[in-house]
Amino acid sequence: MSAFLTKPLGRLRSGRLAVAHKFLKFLIVGGLCTALQYLILIALVEGLGVSATLASTVGYVVSSAVNYYLNYSFTFRSDAEHGRSIPRFLLIAGCGLLLNGAITYLGITLFGLHYLLAQVAATIVALLWNFLANLRWTF
Repeated sequence: MSAFLTKPLGRLRSGRLAVAHKFLKFLIVGGLCTALQYLILIALVEGLGVSATLASTVGYVVSSAVNYYLNYSFTFRSDAEHGRSIPRFLLIAGCGLLLNGAITYLGITLFGLHYLLAQVAATIVALLWNFLANLRWTF
């Protein structure tokens, strides 16, 4: 192959590997933060009798703060100014929060799912949204 073709293909491969590596790190951070969110969710629902939707929301907000720090420093190794990246992260997290709450609520009330199963569905959607939006815009 000519250098005209191999050079762009090499960049494409290395770009895909970089995104895959970031996604793996994002999954690790996300797993830790999801565990924190679920811990808060279960503690509030089972321990304090808080509604599942409110408990899920509280867990999402708390875990989002931890998520920002870990993604900024570990996943994306960002050098972006916090004054720029925090508002973007918060906007994306806010959209993720709306998705999380809506999917949890609809899963429980419309589909009759157990609150943890509804939360799993919400987690999957929020994970994809958060990774793609943060990759492209925040960090």
